[in-house]
Amino acid sequence: MFNQTADPGVLRPKELEAVYAISRAVARSVNVASALDEITHLTRPVFIFDSVMLYRLSDSSSIEPAYARVIGRGLASDGELAWGESTANEVFRSKQTVLRHEEGEGWQEDRLMQRYFLGLPLSMSDQLLGALVFGRFGGPPYTPDQTHLAEFIAAHASQLLGREKLVGRIASLEAERRLERLQQDFIATVSHELNTPLGFIKGYATTLLREDTTWDEATRREFLLVIDEEADRLRELIDNLLDSSRLQSGTLQMHFQPVRLDALLRDASVRVSSNNENLVVRLDIKKSDLRCQADPTRLAQVLENLLSNAIKYAPGSEVKLTLDVVDSQAQISVSDKGPGIAPEHLENLFKRFYRVPEYSAKARGTGLGLFICRQIIRAHGGDITVESSLGEGTIFHIFLPCVQSTADTTTPMEEIPS
Repeated sequence: MFNQTADPGVLRPKELEAVYAISRAVARSVNVASALDEITHLTRPVFIFDSVMLYRLSDSSSIEPAYARVIGRGLASDGELAWGESTANEVFRSKQTVLRHEEGEGWQEDRLMQRYFLGLPLSMSDQLLGALVFGRFGGPPYTPDQTHLAEFIAAHASQLLGREKLVGRIASLEAERRLERLQQDFIATVSHELNTPLGFIKGYATTLLREDTTWDEATRREFLLVIDEEADRLRELIDNLLDSSRLQSGTLQMHFQPVRLDALLRDASVRVSSNNENLVVRLDIKKSDLRCQADPTRLAQVLENLLSNAIKYAPGSEVKLTLDVVDSQAQISVSDKGPGIAPEHLENLFKRFYRVPEYSAKARGTGLGLFICRQIIRAHGGDITVESSLGEGTIFHIFLPCVQSTADTTTPMEEIPS
């Protein structure tokens, strides 16, 4: 067992050259495994070994193999990670360099059964990170010079582990920071969105309950309509939050059944149009009798969300609903002639809680609608995409794996729901 500091003065020119090459390899390394592959290649010509193993110290303070390479005589010696495990354990206990000699059964006849191990602690700032174990089969024993060289190699491996741990810690802190920021944004957004309908409901209900004023029937009805609309808005917000949570956890139930898409589009357009007198929805059914296994309620939810977005962000624009087949998939397109969306926002549009900054102040919303749409469509084995140009409008494309009836002879048709 050794406890000594490596002195570069004891290294010969070839060994020093190898150490400098190892330093360069460590500096440009992408990960520990690739760096150790290169270190093994650089080291073996000046320091013969048949196996090299790297063990890490886990969070539970047990050792775990993280890298192993068997070369030379090790290839014919039933290579096992267990070869270096006892040596690594001794390194972890002593926190010092360990030399170990094992004699396997039949070593008198087969010299490869004599195994020499050199274990070195990997540490950074007095913190033990792991152990590096070199193995030789059949000898000769490690010399002090070779131990010095191995300690230089271990020092570089320690840098690798330390750097990897630091990078991991930085990534973890950044993830925590993003999560905290997301939670804060979520609380702020949800609080604002919930308080708005609650404020209306409370205000109008309190007004109706005033005993010092008598309201005529028309006014009472107007107030009650506002309360009813805001209660619906509140229920929609809560439903969206629940759907979002269930979709992320994979617990949102889907009830799949055969669905005819042209009928679904007609129903959705009529339902949304009936609640919005100024909305004009044009249906363009290029392929009818397209059927797919789907949850009709959830597909209708997606369509109504996209139509509602068009009403909200492209008021006064005609909305076109198209049904076609593209690359053996059903394609539903929802397009408007509104102001459009800037290119830098398109890739974020389906992210949870994301809202286009330019529209956030103009229209109420939580940024959950499109996230829910994409998750629902992907749960159906499809996808949803968007394309938009400023001043020219926006088109959402829904792709679904569906089949067209062989009996379908319908010609393309275009209609405007009454």
